[in-house]
Amino acid sequence: MINFKFDSNRPIYIQLVEQLELYIISGKVPPGERLPSVRDLALAAKVNPNTMQRALTELEDLKLIYTERTNGKFVTTDRKRLQKHREKFATSKIQTFLAEMQSLGIDQPTILKILSKGGKKL
Repeated sequence: MINFKFDSNRPIYIQLVEQLELYIISGKVPPGERLPSVRDLALAAKVNPNTMQRALTELEDLKLIYTERTNGKFVTTDRKRLQKHREKFATSKIQTFLAEMQSLGIDQPTILKILSKGGKKL
C-alpha cells in the first residue's frame, strides 16, 4: 500500500493523483493488477472517499486505470501508455531540477559535472 504524504499548500486530490500515478508508472502495481477499493485507499490516505474517487476518476481519464463493473479498478495493461507517462513524469522532474539549478546560478557544464559524479561534491 502507498505511504501517502501531503503538502498543505496544494489540493489533496491533485497530490493523490500524482502519488497514485507515480505508484502505477513505477511498476509498484503491475499492469492488470486490481487496485484496493476506494474506501481502502481513502482509509490509507486518511481522506474522504469522495476525494479519493475524484483522484481515481482523473487516473481513469489519463487511461492509467480502468474500471470493471462490480470487479473494481485495475491498472492498465497498455505498457506503451505506462512508458509514455513514465517518460513524461521524468521529463517534468528534470525540467524542475534544471530550473532550480539555473535559479542558483549553476551553468549546464557544472550541472553535468555534478551529475557525472553521482551528486557527490566536486
